[in-house]
Amino acid sequence: MRKVTNDKAETARPYPEKTMDAALEKSTMRKIYLRLLPFAILSYFLAYIDRINVSFAGLTMRGDLDMTATAFGLATGTFYWGYFLFEVPSNVIMEKVGARLWIARIMITWGLLAGATALVTGPNSYGVVRFLLGVAEAGFFPGIILYFTYWFPSYHHARIVSAFLIGLPVAVAFGAPISTALLGLDGLFGLKGWQIMYIAEAIPTILIGIATLFVLTDRPEQAKFLTAEERSWLAGKLLAERRAKEGVKTFGMWQAMFDRKVLLLALNYFGIVTASLGMLIFIPQIIKSLGDFSNMTVGWLTMIPYICGGIAMVVWGRVSDRMDERRWNLLGACILSTIGLVIAGLTMGSWWALVGMSIAAMGFYGSKGPFWAMPPMFLTGTGAAAAIAWINSIGNLGGFFGPWYVGVMKDATGSFAGGLFGLALLSLLASLVCAFFLHIPNPTTAVPASASFQTS
Repeated sequence: MRKVTNDKAETARPYPEKTMDAALEKSTMRKIYLRLLPFAILSYFLAYIDRINVSFAGLTMRGDLDMTATAFGLATGTFYWGYFLFEVPSNVIMEKVGARLWIARIMITWGLLAGATALVTGPNSYGVVRFLLGVAEAGFFPGIILYFTYWFPSYHHARIVSAFLIGLPVAVAFGAPISTALLGLDGLFGLKGWQIMYIAEAIPTILIGIATLFVLTDRPEQAKFLTAEERSWLAGKLLAERRAKEGVKTFGMWQAMFDRKVLLLALNYFGIVTASLGMLIFIPQIIKSLGDFSNMTVGWLTMIPYICGGIAMVVWGRVSDRMDERRWNLLGACILSTIGLVIAGLTMGSWWALVGMSIAAMGFYGSKGPFWAMPPMFLTGTGAAAAIAWINSIGNLGGFFGPWYVGVMKDATGSFAGGLFGLALLSLLASLVCAFFLHIPNPTTAVPASASFQTS
């Protein structure tokens, strides 16, 4: 007697294999997020504390060392030349020796040099220490971005980068009152407030650098916190995505660095970083110019743009991943930052300038997730290591030009408005590059979620 089946019921019932794959993926990715993300956020929080505390030190350090706004901006920006020169070699070395050892080395050496900033006596020594700090820190950010590609499938990239980079606005937001409070300890141990700030904020970086040796695992195959089944699923998924990308084209180191798409990404990033850091370094001084505020009040007010930026970054990253779309999400963020800078420039001297800078910060940080999800869409291996570092190093030259330009305009005109208008033009340039040139297909969209890898 033939058994009669209900086709609709059978169709509606989920396949056991798909249910198992979904459960396996969920358990695997949850463990990886919990293992890697808090540590990455804390590390980047410390990186940015050590990078942007100069903006608060400038409130008193400029006067103590007799530096003009131009000299301060110029010496501060030498950090990014050291960063530029050593970024690619650092990331290529990390690809060879592993993230655990190399990230630890980076953090320990930059912590030592960040503390050494307390010893500077003028613009020349300050510029030298800033340059060496850039050399020491070179490779940290692109190294973490590359490290994520070892652990996360492509459809997780925007949200993991956005979540990681939340350390940036959090560092500025919460680092502001911390830094200004340390400035208030002027005279303690016979030191200036800014010297105490540099030393106190460098110590945690050194300690976390040492802890890196015990926390990070280089590759999923070595992850003892995953089960054998979870390691097999993740390795298979990542291998399938890599083969899909390499099936289109395999890039060597030099090919990747000078590929047209990579150079266009670098140009877009240069515009955004120049505008972002040009505004960032001078925000405390811009807020100070709005009224007779104490340094502590300036610190609290500086939190506002970066709280807005942090919220925008997390939301934008999730939206980009859900849409599985990068280019137009990036364009929207670039346009928003341009609008914010124009508003800030037009309303300089009023509280509307703070509103404009908050809008600009939302654009700057909203762009991070979609942008850094784009290079891994077509790059793998050493090519990815070199290109990600190359994009970041070119973009971060904006960290030199942005503060220098804003400082020059302030000294020349007596106002920060002209500097912000110039930064808006660079943000507009980034928007145009994205709108007309950044079409990058994603070959990994065809890779099934159930891809698996049989380990021996």
